[in-house]
Amino acid sequence: MKILTEYISFEENIKGSRFLSEVFPCNSQSDARELIKAQKAKYADATHVVHAFIIGQNAEIMGMSDDGEPSGTAGRPALDVLKGSGCTNFILTITRWFGGTLLGTGGLVKAYSGGAKGVLTAAASAGLFEEYVEKTAFQIKTDYSLLKKLQNCLASYKISNYREEFLADVTLTGEIPSGEFEDFCARVVDLTNGKCGVEKV
Repeated sequence: MKILTEYISFEENIKGSRFLSEVFPCNSQSDARELIKAQKAKYADATHVVHAFIIGQNAEIMGMSDDGEPSGTAGRPALDVLKGSGCTNFILTITRWFGGTLLGTGGLVKAYSGGAKGVLTAAASAGLFEEYVEKTAFQIKTDYSLLKKLQNCLASYKISNYREEFLADVTLTGEIPSGEFEDFCARVVDLTNGKCGVEKV
């Protein structure tokens, strides 16, 4: 199973209608709902904002909407393309600005499935898919004297979404492959002589 690492878009015009296909990494249904809401607000002038998503370690959570297009002509064909991609934890929106020419049910299915295929092909060409690895989010609080040691330690692991917050103390947050979490915790405690620990977030 693979995941999408970054946003990418694909656009085409079909008989005067503009179709903008966009994919985003997405880790939960609540994130998906927020993103759909934001897309509809962003493209308030559009005729339809169709969506489809797949979420979960085993791609077990799926959703889609035709958003006013005839039933089964938009969200379903887009979701079928996503299901065939072998990917999870991502959402697709296809925004349509109607150009005055009706496409018919067959034309709509072709347009929406084509938009989904187009944006996934663009993502693959840009190298935006990677193997899904379960990750654990963590937080470390430290004083400034130990910061350099911890930064060097973190550099030897595959840390993603890394952040540093500098206040009275420093808070380090990120995600680490779950299989490395226990070793990472032990190393941080050892390195700092027990002054710092790793918390799961």
